[in-house]
Amino acid sequence: MCGIVGLFLKDKALEPQLGSLLTAMLVTMTDRGPDSAGIAIYGEDNPAISKLTVQSDEPEQAFATLEKDLAAALGGAVHLRAKDTHAVLEVERGQLSAARALLTKIAPDIRVMATGDTVEIYKEVGLPKDVAARFDLASMSGTHGIGHTRMATESLVTTMGAHPFNTGPDQCLVHNGSLSNHNRLRRKLQREGVHIETENDTEVGAAYITWRIQNGATLGEALEGALNDLDGFFTFLVGTKDGFGVVRDPIACKPAVMAETDQYVAFGSEYRALVNLPGIEQARVWEPEPATVYFWSHQSPSTPTKKAA
Repeated sequence: MCGIVGLFLKDKALEPQLGSLLTAMLVTMTDRGPDSAGIAIYGEDNPAISKLTVQSDEPEQAFATLEKDLAAALGGAVHLRAKDTHAVLEVERGQLSAARALLTKIAPDIRVMATGDTVEIYKEVGLPKDVAARFDLASMSGTHGIGHTRMATESLVTTMGAHPFNTGPDQCLVHNGSLSNHNRLRRKLQREGVHIETENDTEVGAAYITWRIQNGATLGEALEGALNDLDGFFTFLVGTKDGFGVVRDPIACKPAVMAETDQYVAFGSEYRALVNLPGIEQARVWEPEPATVYFWSHQSPSTPTKKAA
């Protein structure tokens, strides 16, 4: 089942409302996924810092000295912002890979939810409204974001099994559907050195996109490749530092709807996720075509990249 939502802002005046708009969309999709929920928020790009979002089931103990311990090991400044079971660690730009490697030694029980310059990911088990309240998602600002409500079918209901999945800097993915060849593809990607944490088929989809980009593909080319290399039925919504992309499998049996105005582009598994967005009455609303890649970026916010594979 599962529910997917996404919001890409063209109008900077809406950026303080990104969290509240996206949270309302997410909660509307509760009956498509009551097991767990998550949101990836892309915020301001500060050229001096990069970020790691981390999670612990015992945050008070795990985060108590984490800032000091990581700064000492890294030999650079670290700032920690805690939110419930998650924390965002800000490190100096250029130290992201080193910081992640050191975390496995300093705090091996801490789980990394996301890495990048602008992305933060918050996800937990529970109803979407409860997850949103725990992290005060409605108060967050940003340029764009994606979210997911999960109805678990192929793996356990856990924090790590919740979406979005982040498998490369500032890249994340949410998915509605089911992949039939994910175990074979997981083994191939692991042999290629791609890190995969869970048994969830969606993480394999995310890792595939990351792997293709690491090997020189554009996001559009990576999404086109998914149509050939991934078996099953799927709708992917992929977040990047500069925007987001959408692709559906050639059969496109999973529901999807998009809306665009001069202020934003929105995605929902169902239209009811979009009905409270400002100016939705004047939006161009359509169903994304099967086997077609769409991508919006802040470099060209008015015209999506669209290519039939």
